[in-house]
Amino acid sequence: MQIQLAFGKSSVEPTLILLPAFSKQKTAKSKDKVLVNSFWPKDLQSSFKNVVGSQDYKGEKGDTFSFIAEDGVRVLVLGLGEKTKVNAETLRREIAKIYRAVSMKTQSMLICLDSMNVLKGVDKTAGVLAEALQLAAYNFDRYKSVKKEAKLTKVIFAAKDGKAKVKVQKELDRVQNITESINVARDFVNDPPNVLNSEVYSKQIQDDVKKNLKGVKVKVLGKAALKKEKMGLFLSVNAASAFEPQLVHLTYTPKRATKKTKHIALVGKGLTFDTGGLSLKPSTAMVNMKFDMAGSATVYGAFRAAVLNNANCKITCILGITDNAVSGLATQPDAIVTARNGKTVEILNTDAEGRLVLADCLDYACDLKPDQLINAATLTGAILVGLGSEVCGLFSNSSKLAKGLLDSAKKTDEYMWQMPMIDEYRNDMKSPIADLKNIGGSRFAGSAKAGCFLEEFVQEGVDWAHLDIAGIGDSQSHLPYCPAKGASGSIIRTLTDHLTSTK
Repeated sequence: MQIQLAFGKSSVEPTLILLPAFSKQKTAKSKDKVLVNSFWPKDLQSSFKNVVGSQDYKGEKGDTFSFIAEDGVRVLVLGLGEKTKVNAETLRREIAKIYRAVSMKTQSMLICLDSMNVLKGVDKTAGVLAEALQLAAYNFDRYKSVKKEAKLTKVIFAAKDGKAKVKVQKELDRVQNITESINVARDFVNDPPNVLNSEVYSKQIQDDVKKNLKGVKVKVLGKAALKKEKMGLFLSVNAASAFEPQLVHLTYTPKRATKKTKHIALVGKGLTFDTGGLSLKPSTAMVNMKFDMAGSATVYGAFRAAVLNNANCKITCILGITDNAVSGLATQPDAIVTARNGKTVEILNTDAEGRLVLADCLDYACDLKPDQLINAATLTGAILVGLGSEVCGLFSNSSKLAKGLLDSAKKTDEYMWQMPMIDEYRNDMKSPIADLKNIGGSRFAGSAKAGCFLEEFVQEGVDWAHLDIAGIGDSQSHLPYCPAKGASGSIIRTLTDHLTSTK
């Protein structure tokens, strides 16, 4: 889908014009709402008034009304409710709904930025609209023999003031980098495990970096290199796999980097499929375990977007990639394995494998002396019990880092909530025969205890945050700009904002 700008006088002739309408209280005594559309072109106001039923349209949020203008062009009116209550997320959701409603029916659509401009600047409005359209247009159909292509191929953003064009285009370019990166991440997560094994996944990331991220350094550690790094936890998860484990290490350094340039390290869990190992999952729970690499796709998507948008901080992205398979070589429950940092771990449940991969990757990342260390993982089902499938769980040893991430989540209209980490949880992760065990003594506070386990592998003095995305990594049906089924790409916008806001 192409987004075209038409500023000043334009001869663009779309097949559909989208106009917003707002409602407000008529008087202090009346609860009836009247339509606010005085900013429409005079001819469209006249056409609208002449349509039967138009007088009953109140412009409530989400309500639409369609009519034919005098020149024969179809006009779709989108109600946004009271103007003072409209925000970026209102636009994002309502425009995404409009895309889904018209994308198979019309070839081109014109949106007047001036009339939609309820944010601080027409460029910000354009960015939110573009974000909604590009995210809603995503469709994973590469394995369908018959594909349904959207008819809508062009959206025109029109405005009277030509002076704003450069500013708007800059914002559209920024948003394009983010939405493209989200959709790349969605593709990775949606790919089936018989296609996207660890070696293929690693290769596809390397190819994408080579093609799109100029100047990014790539280093890949396979099984032999991981053995040299003494990553016993990571290798224990890979023990039964038919494919090489892959630690993908990406490095971006801004052009004007100095000794004062901040360094942020990202770590992602990349379990391309999780059977549960010898602690085998029930068959119903094993479906969709291809999504267990969503943490790695999330941090890569954010890394990609931040690089394309020329972030001012140094960024390291470390992806721990393997599958958790079953064979005679599989790690057994009751095994004791030594981590890269020398701590021993009693593995009581091989289905608590993601934290093992992350543990060695976190210790590896700490050796790089980052100012901040952030990991993302579909780590626990317990996070859904606490926060549902709509909110990302945040665990951190730094109030400053936690606040920065929460601020970015609020700024991008994504849901994130900080969870507690207390000594009682930490003590429950201690083993009587090893330094640690990989699951707690009960099912209670499972997400927090997993976070406390990861904390054991974060070196002293490193500000760290763990994002448990098990609930929000897929199937965000309440968000019209996310697929109802499949990878969501949620929290990539939050992380990208955090990376690009850091100086």
